[in-house]
Amino acid sequence: MSIDAEPIPDAPGVSTDARSSTDESLEDYTLRFAPRSYRTWGPGVVATSALGGIAYLADFSIGANIGLTHGTLNGIIGILVAAAVIFLSGFPLAYYAARYNLDLDLITRGAGFGYYGSVITNVIFASFTFILFALEGSIMAQGLFLGLGIPRWIGYLISTLLIFPLVIYGMKTLAKLQVATTPVWLILMVIPVVYLVLSHPESVQNFFAHTGEGGGGVSFASAMLAAGVCLSLIAQIAEQIDYLRFMPPRTEKNRRTWWAATILGGPGWVLFGATKQILGMFLAIYLVSTVPGAREFANEPVQQFLVTYEQLMPAWLALALAVVLVVISQVKINVTNAYSGSLAWTNAYTRVTRRYPGRLVFLAVNLGIALVLMEANMFDFLNGILSFYANLAMSWICVVATDIVLNKHLLKLSPTKPEFRRGMLYDWNPVGLVAMALSGGISIAIYFGAFGAGIQPYSPLFAVGIAVVATPLMAVITQGRYYLRRIDDGIDLPMYDEHGNPSGETLRCCVTGLEFERPDMIASAKPGPSGEKQYLSSLALATDRTGEHVLPKE
Repeated sequence: MSIDAEPIPDAPGVSTDARSSTDESLEDYTLRFAPRSYRTWGPGVVATSALGGIAYLADFSIGANIGLTHGTLNGIIGILVAAAVIFLSGFPLAYYAARYNLDLDLITRGAGFGYYGSVITNVIFASFTFILFALEGSIMAQGLFLGLGIPRWIGYLISTLLIFPLVIYGMKTLAKLQVATTPVWLILMVIPVVYLVLSHPESVQNFFAHTGEGGGGVSFASAMLAAGVCLSLIAQIAEQIDYLRFMPPRTEKNRRTWWAATILGGPGWVLFGATKQILGMFLAIYLVSTVPGAREFANEPVQQFLVTYEQLMPAWLALALAVVLVVISQVKINVTNAYSGSLAWTNAYTRVTRRYPGRLVFLAVNLGIALVLMEANMFDFLNGILSFYANLAMSWICVVATDIVLNKHLLKLSPTKPEFRRGMLYDWNPVGLVAMALSGGISIAIYFGAFGAGIQPYSPLFAVGIAVVATPLMAVITQGRYYLRRIDDGIDLPMYDEHGNPSGETLRCCVTGLEFERPDMIASAKPGPSGEKQYLSSLALATDRTGEHVLPKE
């Protein structure tokens, strides 16, 4: 969209490109605050939709690999350590998203990274979405091969093409899909596992007795290696936030349900994730102990559930239900991966180029990258990929969470209310950028053995620790000078209502001619034809290539 494009006849001041990009964004709010007028779902629906995105079966593969490699007790310790870190770091992010209706990129901008600085974290998050998409697509291809004999390379293609049409229409379609499929998914996943435990009590004893490939007992180093794999999923909070930003305003009437939905649909996802990892570990160990040669495929969820279903029903029905579970799970998570990835890529591209190509362009890009990874058989390198990625993801998430908790609320060096609009923020903020570079760089060096094999397993702990220390240290060194470029956005209307929620008052955008809610608007540096003050939306300002509308530094 170009600010200085020719206007169309029926809407003075609005270009055809401006109109189309704005209309497309009204469905998913790629670059902007999610307005009150669109957020018509109750807290329960939002939380259910968010949790639908964690239906992925990669947790079962992760748990299986951890248990078979490090043993049950080490695996459980690692899973619980990772879950605690993910929950604590995810809580402030989820709260800001639900309270102020922003995605994690918009939160990151004002939490230590700056307007352009958060483009780096957008690329990290987009990488997470296509990595997880490829993992889930591989699992679906395994199911299609086992159940229908479809070659895996064709299965990869099917799992990719199936998702594209489901993601075109954004949150409204995704919410319906997640709510409708969740009951079936829960029944197919939970009941057979419960039956297996009750009918084969010896499987529980075998589970806790499993010592892994090394054959040793409890080892903190092994537990931390297991935790490192699990911590790669810390970026999942960004996908939860893509739903949580549509939470309704918090009032005295809905306060309890609002908080319950925010916690459950936000950092609470890890409670379900950790449970699935332990279940995957349990099913893999059961397979290895009961099925000859199962070590070769015990980390494949379709095989895990097939053996479990066979305890309950005829083989043909067990196979059918195992394939159905895999397909439902893959669809539930990969619509979220594709949706969130398209938002992240579009957001980064638009800020760098100041052109809005449309979210669907990057939906195709994200799915294309995922398909290449699947065809390259990345499933066989699952643990290595996730362990490396964990260091980057933890650095980003922990820096933002630390900025919110310490820099904003304890040290008061970072603005308490989130800011994301161009012109209000500095382009680059050394607080987050330096802290993330130190955290990610040092932890990756440790992961590759640069500081010796003795501390190599603990790279995830270093990533967290360095982020927690470096973020407030950088804020103190810079005295918070690089957060806000301006304090006044030139609009007299209050930003928040009497309950502290973003205001629902609207203003007309001088570029698009459309009404936008107050938190999404900013005054223009360019006066109107009669010298009057003009306003424009954050989307229009993001694509202003001339810079004539950007307010000067205060």
